[in-house]
Amino acid sequence: MSRTNRLFELISVLRARRRPVTALDLARELGISLRSIYRDIETLRSLGAPVEGQAGIGYSLGPGFFLPEFAFSPDELDALTLGLAWVQQRADPALAQGSESALAKIISAQKNGPATKDGPPALAAASVSQRVDPPQAASLRDAIHRQRKVAISYEDAHGSLSDRIIWPIAIVYFDDVRVLAAWCEQRSAFRHFRVDRLQVKAISDERYPGRRQSIMKQWQQQDRDWRSFLPVSGTATS
Repeated sequence: MSRTNRLFELISVLRARRRPVTALDLARELGISLRSIYRDIETLRSLGAPVEGQAGIGYSLGPGFFLPEFAFSPDELDALTLGLAWVQQRADPALAQGSESALAKIISAQKNGPATKDGPPALAAASVSQRVDPPQAASLRDAIHRQRKVAISYEDAHGSLSDRIIWPIAIVYFDDVRVLAAWCEQRSAFRHFRVDRLQVKAISDERYPGRRQSIMKQWQQQDRDWRSFLPVSGTATS
C-alpha cells in the first residue's frame, strides 16, 4: 500500500471512531509500525488535518475536516480522462455512470483547467474486446464495500458446479476477464473466481470478521503471484 493510500486509510479510521484511539491500536488496525503511525500523524497535521491527542493517550480527528483543494496537470488530467473512458466502456452500468460524473467533477473543479475543459479530450479509449462487466459485478462490488459474506454458485474451468460462502475482498480487472479474490469458507483459504462463471445467490447481512485491508494484506502475503493484484499467467480459476 502506498503512503498516500495509507494516509487516506488513517483518516478514515480516525473519522469512524468517536473516542480517541491509541497509536498501538492504529498500528494494529492498519498493519504498520508505531513509527509509521507517528510519522503519518505529523504528516496529516502538517497538511491541516485537525488531529487531536498525543502519544500514550490517543488520537482523534476534529470536526469539519476536508481535503485541501488540488489541481491536476495536463498529463494527470489526460491520464484520468483515458482511464475513466475505459471504465465507461467496460464496467457495469453503475460504475460507468460513476466514471462519467467523476470526470465531470474533476474537470469542473480545475480553477485554471487545461483546454480539455472547453474542448474534446486529447486522448480516447478504444477497446478491441467487446466484453463488459457481467451483471453480478455491481452486487459483488457492493458486498466488498460493505464487507458482507456472499453465497455463490460457481462453475470451474472443467464445468463442475459448487456452492460456496465467500468473503469478497477485491475484483481484478483484466482486458477480457474479471477475477474476484475472496476467502472461501468451504476451502478455508483464499481463492480466485472468474466473475463470469459465478452467480450471486445471496448477500448476507452478516459482515465477515476483521478489516478488509488486513485480509487483503494476508492474501497478498500468502499468494505471491497476486501481490501486485496481477497474476503471473493470463488464466485464472479457483
